[in-house]
Amino acid sequence: MTDPTEKTSSDPEGASELFKELTTPSRRNFLRTMGISGMAAATAPVWAQAAQLAPIDDSEKPLAKGEQRITLKVNGQPHTLNVPGNAVLLDVLRDRLKLTGTKKGCDHGQCGACTLHINGQPVNSCLSLAAMHQGDEITTIEGLERNGQLHPIQEAFWAHDAFQCGYCTSGQMMTAAAIIKDPNIGADDASVREAMSGNICRCGAYKNILAAVQDARGKVQGAS
Repeated sequence: MTDPTEKTSSDPEGASELFKELTTPSRRNFLRTMGISGMAAATAPVWAQAAQLAPIDDSEKPLAKGEQRITLKVNGQPHTLNVPGNAVLLDVLRDRLKLTGTKKGCDHGQCGACTLHINGQPVNSCLSLAAMHQGDEITTIEGLERNGQLHPIQEAFWAHDAFQCGYCTSGQMMTAAAIIKDPNIGADDASVREAMSGNICRCGAYKNILAAVQDARGKVQGAS
């Protein structure tokens, strides 16, 4: 049986090389775009990704019974949304804005998979109502990368293989991105473990996560 990745004389245009390129997962792209639609986002068309990040404006739509109009500023982009008063922030981000990097894990604030930043502080979005965050600065995993440059914590997770299945990774990185700026956390590994204790990794990648956090912390605080 012929190996489909083997280049032969019948493959003058290098089709086998293209096959390998398209079917080899990119760990860097995983960290950059995991929040848009998981691993599949690494190969998603650029236009499709851009469409998912376009601002939403419900201001011309009539409010349904029980709805209220709010404006959420997410990753620097304002969105005007008609949402039920009891709409959970996590669900609004995932279902309305299609920012699916923030994961729904336990849905009880116990696993940390849904962690994002509200005004720079890590928050479990499954426990927070969307209507509470009018005017707040909300940052999701999709917002860590700036101008094509990965955040130091994303670079560190990549370098230290600090993920396995990846489901908890976005929440781990959002908590880590907040604590690496705190000079009171990280002088010893125990303080990092304590600060990260709200984020559960069911694969047990804690050793590598700790190494990644300490690496990023050293680089961020060293550059300050």
